[in-house]
Amino acid sequence: MANNKKRPVDLNLFKIRLPVSGIVSIVHRVTGVLLVLLLPFSIYMLQRSLQDPAAFRDIAARLGTPAGRFALLIIVWVLAQHFFSGIRHLLLDIDVGIEIVAARRGAWLTFAASLLVVVLTGVYL
Repeated sequence: MANNKKRPVDLNLFKIRLPVSGIVSIVHRVTGVLLVLLLPFSIYMLQRSLQDPAAFRDIAARLGTPAGRFALLIIVWVLAQHFFSGIRHLLLDIDVGIEIVAARRGAWLTFAASLLVVVLTGVYL
């Protein structure tokens, strides 16, 4: 019973410091949820853009605005982050990069790779 006194009484999530691997894991889950939530909107936009040339030009014009480009960059980041985090998790499942230093390096690489994809996309928009 003496060990029970060391247990946290108030679990403040803002004071807990997760390692970068934990943050990547949480971000992977959040981006997965966002992708699922964006799926109906994406299907609607695709269906609408295929209706006729006028609808396609309307959607292209909306995505050409600064707000549209920003939304596209956010979507690209969500896709890229989820993709690279998923690859990292698959590699960890087959015991590649499981050592602590390699796992941290891989976690940072997922963030760097997704940021690189967003920057390259932003340059070409």
